[in-house]
Amino acid sequence: MTLQSACIRVTRWAFLACLVLLQACATVANPDPRDPLESFNRGVFGFNDALDRAVVKPVATVYRDATPNWFRKGVSNFFGNLGDVWSAVNNGLQLRGQDFGDSVGRVMINTTLGIGGLVDVASDLNIERHSADFGLTLGRWGVVAGPYIVLPVLGPYTLREVVALPVDQQGNLVNQIADDPTRYGLTVLELVDLRAQYLRAGEVVEGAALDKYSFMRDSYLQRQRNRVYDGNPPDEDIDPSAVTK
Repeated sequence: MTLQSACIRVTRWAFLACLVLLQACATVANPDPRDPLESFNRGVFGFNDALDRAVVKPVATVYRDATPNWFRKGVSNFFGNLGDVWSAVNNGLQLRGQDFGDSVGRVMINTTLGIGGLVDVASDLNIERHSADFGLTLGRWGVVAGPYIVLPVLGPYTLREVVALPVDQQGNLVNQIADDPTRYGLTVLELVDLRAQYLRAGEVVEGAALDKYSFMRDSYLQRQRNRVYDGNPPDEDIDPSAVTK
């Protein structure tokens, strides 16, 4: 069992347990129609935020301050190259020929000329990255987003992304490494590196948002809609994924 799959299993049971107890929780007077589980989600968000403040953010801060920029850049490029492999698969499933070709080209160039992906040569050659996962694939196949859900430890999702999560975990090449210490080490390094990239953005949110939960939810849902519709989403009132009444 991989570290990520173990987290998903624990999260699944925690989520089910919280749903059973949901009726005992305080309810939001006028919940956003996209977020019918807002009372539950706010509780989980608070837990995740406390965990981030106590563990994840401090570790990411030490990582940022203790390592040179070229090292962090290489780490980000390496995991970005692995992600391009899964992006290529999903762009192919979406029949997006240009995006598929760019993703395959990026992997081939960065894996060879980029020393196993440590150097992003493809970007220097103006080959665009087209990030895609199975949740995005389902969205472009017409599957509606469904309600907003915050999972313990894992963070914000829509129901569509939750359904796609096991497939995306199988598509993560790090999870295919047989050696446990190597797989766990790379998983932790990827998570810490990703969190370090958003340290400054997190500080901006902390200082600007009156309601951090609402800000994070609205930003996430808008980003997902923009991805599905290539930056040109229809009006909210005609988007079936936004209607869960």
